[in-house]
Amino acid sequence: MRPARGGDERPAPCRRSPRLAPGAVALLLGALGALGGLATPAGATEPAAVGGDKLASQGLVVDAPGSTPMPTIKAASWVLADLETGEVLAAKNPHGRFRPASTMKILTALTVMPGLDPDTTYVAQWEDANAEGSRVGLVPDATYTVRNLFQALFLVSGNDAATALANAAGGLEPTITRMNATAKQLGALDTHAVNPSGLDAPGQLSSAYDLAVLSRAAMAREDFRAYTGTVKTQFPGKMPRPGKVRKTYEIYTQDRLLLNYRGAIGIKTGWTTKARGTFVGAATRGGRTLVATVMHTNQQSWRESASLLTWGFRNAANARPVGTLDAVAAATSGAKAGPQATKQKTTAATEPAEESGGLPFLLKVPIVLVALIAVLRARVLLRRRRRRVRLEPRVARVPAPAQRRDLRRESTAATAAPRPAPMTTPRTRPDDRDGPAASSASTGAAS
Repeated sequence: MRPARGGDERPAPCRRSPRLAPGAVALLLGALGALGGLATPAGATEPAAVGGDKLASQGLVVDAPGSTPMPTIKAASWVLADLETGEVLAAKNPHGRFRPASTMKILTALTVMPGLDPDTTYVAQWEDANAEGSRVGLVPDATYTVRNLFQALFLVSGNDAATALANAAGGLEPTITRMNATAKQLGALDTHAVNPSGLDAPGQLSSAYDLAVLSRAAMAREDFRAYTGTVKTQFPGKMPRPGKVRKTYEIYTQDRLLLNYRGAIGIKTGWTTKARGTFVGAATRGGRTLVATVMHTNQQSWRESASLLTWGFRNAANARPVGTLDAVAAATSGAKAGPQATKQKTTAATEPAEESGGLPFLLKVPIVLVALIAVLRARVLLRRRRRRVRLEPRVARVPAPAQRRDLRRESTAATAAPRPAPMTTPRTRPDDRDGPAASSASTGAAS
């Protein structure tokens, strides 16, 4: 740093970051602890996740001593469960929320089926026919039965059929509202629907656990099982001219599990570029029905579901349940999310403190007040300290830098100084080594 002209260099004052006094910090922590005691009674515990504490894990959850190793699954989230008993046999990140893709149509069908007669005729609208993504090919102003629409929903995952069913059930917005209400009633608290087709949309999410819960409720309906287990059917084409017969065309299922896995009974495929592969597969073998849901994996999602089902059938006898699909009971017992859990936490907070094992309420209030006063006092002291630091004189606290040598002046002085007289020395001198005396030529004498 260069010294300032006309004066000494002054370093900038050292600005120390002010801190709260240790006593204030302790009182503040005590206040927070007291406030926490007011909100949550001492000794109260709540489940970490709907379905059981173990399902709160983001890693692999399985308890099957003596079983074969779990298959390698690339899905970011999956659940293997018994569809009849609701026992979760194994899971990985079961409550991780991901885009559901077309597996959202499980919730759509489950919501609108009770209010729609399969023989009712529906006239397709432009809004239905122009749906994005996969379509069965609805023609505006053409008539279809509700049964036709459900077949298109499951076999070819028609987004136009999903929109048509929502409109047939009262409109898009009312149907979406009822879908979210249905999910909450079943305890699928990770699920939020934005559209009936499952197309990527901000806020539209679900989890592998919720898909298993929704599938269990849906597969309890005979009409749902009939639709999801259908491999192929005839679908109506465009409206014919007067006096002509309406043509049909064949549609096939996209469920590769249903076509390739022994005992498969459905349920739903899903794929978008953002959601990637999602799949819900169910199968029955040996009197046991299992469901395997996978989310955010590759396009061969049905293979991962099949691997989980195979492991489940082989090791179901050794697998101990790590959770339950009885999400309604789990949610009402005090899970983190959901209206029932919030109601229970509020009720517990208003119970007498003597029963909860914490400090009495009359002692907590003074502690909180004292802590708040201490924090305010510490804030005042902190402001005074800052003001005092700003008003301190800026005095040099480091020694002045050493003076630099002026090489130009030293060089000039050395040049002006008189040089000493040179010393006269003979060109040669006698050899110091032992030997004969030097000749006259060596001394410089003339011959």
